[in-house]
Amino acid sequence: MSKEFEIAREFEVDATPEQMWDAITSGTGGWLWPMEFEPRQGGTGPFGSTLTNWEPPHRLTSRVEDVQGISQQTLNQIDETIEPRDDGRRSWMRYVHSGIFVDDWDNQYDGASRHTDFYLHTLREYVTHFAGRPVAFATFDGPEASMAFDAFTAVGRALGLADDTEAGARVTAHGPEGELLDAVLDFRNPYFIGLRTEGQLLRFFGRNHWGAPVGISVHDFAADADAKRDETAWRGWLNGVFAA
Repeated sequence: MSKEFEIAREFEVDATPEQMWDAITSGTGGWLWPMEFEPRQGGTGPFGSTLTNWEPPHRLTSRVEDVQGISQQTLNQIDETIEPRDDGRRSWMRYVHSGIFVDDWDNQYDGASRHTDFYLHTLREYVTHFAGRPVAFATFDGPEASMAFDAFTAVGRALGLADDTEAGARVTAHGPEGELLDAVLDFRNPYFIGLRTEGQLLRFFGRNHWGAPVGISVHDFAADADAKRDETAWRGWLNGVFAA
């Protein structure tokens, strides 16, 4: 059954409005995934959306209706407003994701709401530590076994994180092929883990909580970054966590 939803967040960040605008519209994969925008009002945006507001560097709205392949009415809109703070040295942002979910409303809303918090945290990490740097982006899902109810607990332990290690701690994480990663645990809750190294943002998604496999995204800012190499290495690591 179709039902409307709205997910709204507000925050301030140590980045200029221009840096924030570039982060959300350049589509490099620095904090989310690569996306393309036709830079004008009425232009096309990600996933076949229309840009109903294009006002750099202050307002961006993308809207898509009646998604192909879904018989019921659908609507998905993302509205982002950016205002300067401290004479333009900092920014305030309001992010509103709204629309219509057509099936399993509670589960979809819970997943979208929790993902929003993690994605926007990653945006703040990006503009604070890596803004404007070239990036190689990789993302993938784990094997079917990573859909188990305790799968994300296994991921944390495979990274070498104690169950009680909290966000903000500096850790030595266990990466692919025995590599030890000097990292900040920049985000952690039962659903997501974020690690920030000198040259990478590593994102771990406990999507097993919503009936899907665990996922990983790698945002690699190193001079020799290679998206395919990152995917191969971390996919092998994730498969190894759930090997029989």
